[in-house]
Amino acid sequence: MSIEEGPLVFLVAGEPSGDLLGGRLLTALKKMTDSNVRFAGIGGEAMAAAGLESLFPMQELSVMGLVEVLPRAPQLLRRIAETERAVREMRPAVVVTIDAPGFCFRLAKRLKGSGIPLIHYVAPSVWAWRRGRALRVAALYDHLLTLLPWEPAYFTRYGLACTFVGHPAVAEAPPSDGVTFRQRHNISPDVPLLAVLPGSRMGEVRRLLPIFGAALHQLAGRIEDLQGVVVTVPATSAVVTATTANWEVPTTVTDSSERADAFAASHAAIAASGTVSVELAATRTPMVVGYRMAPLTIWIARCLVRIPHISLVNLALDEGIIPELIQEDCTAMALVTEAEKLLVDAEARETQIAAFDKALNLLGGSANPSERAAHAVLDVIAARTTR
Repeated sequence: MSIEEGPLVFLVAGEPSGDLLGGRLLTALKKMTDSNVRFAGIGGEAMAAAGLESLFPMQELSVMGLVEVLPRAPQLLRRIAETERAVREMRPAVVVTIDAPGFCFRLAKRLKGSGIPLIHYVAPSVWAWRRGRALRVAALYDHLLTLLPWEPAYFTRYGLACTFVGHPAVAEAPPSDGVTFRQRHNISPDVPLLAVLPGSRMGEVRRLLPIFGAALHQLAGRIEDLQGVVVTVPATSAVVTATTANWEVPTTVTDSSERADAFAASHAAIAASGTVSVELAATRTPMVVGYRMAPLTIWIARCLVRIPHISLVNLALDEGIIPELIQEDCTAMALVTEAEKLLVDAEARETQIAAFDKALNLLGGSANPSERAAHAVLDVIAARTTR
């Protein structure tokens, strides 16, 4: 489609995974409009690289869980009000909020009825808990872009238009080169390497990195010459670097620019729950998932959650291919038991790897999610301009 005058697209991302989605969406929008499009909003490094000047640092919004959010509530409310004012003053052709429902849904509630189309990218997991939340989302937004194929059915029943775009970690996985990564970091080709991935939020890192690090140290006592690699994001880089500096096991700390290469170089991974499980599957890296939340948050979740798995690969397969160690089960010893199998048992590794292709195909296959999302955004803009 073509648009005579470049529209202003206002985007809001609140965490690194949303920033990556936003950066890819901006790139696709520029491609489809021959760069005849303007951007404003809130984002991180990926969206900045694609041309967005953020209203304020995205890291201020990167919080998760009831206990973590409460101390930050006054600041978050101020930022919501500031963002609302910016949208009303700029009058963009469309507002696209990306994940971060705690911030984005409150913003959408303030903007509903403004005459500006509202799109949300990444459906909240209503199929896992709080299914009545689908009605709330349908009342706030005009269109929903989903990453998972089973999600639209939960929202279209309430009249919300949905587009399944697929998971970007599948079709848009960057090329990976584990051999060159090892060469750059002076890691011998025959050294066993374990990826230690404690998440992208500070709360996750503070809870999980000590446990994951203890597991790495115990494994090093069992597996000769074992080394670790930790991939960071800007919001957690300083803490991760300072913590790992005291580890006795040789550990390489790198950033997101080497993310796929680090995964491909690793024999196995200990990872927090999240998109990373799909990214690891894309590089054929076997994994064990470990996760802990604040006690109150996990208590609430256990009262409401209705699914047997938490990793997207297991959910897509409806099977526990990837070991998941949650809350009190997430201990260094338990992680060691599962990770050691993946490091030394070829059959255990191959069982996971064989399942990855099926899971990745179910999550979107080779279709380009960002281009699908960009098409949907441009269609919403076009529908508004023809009214």
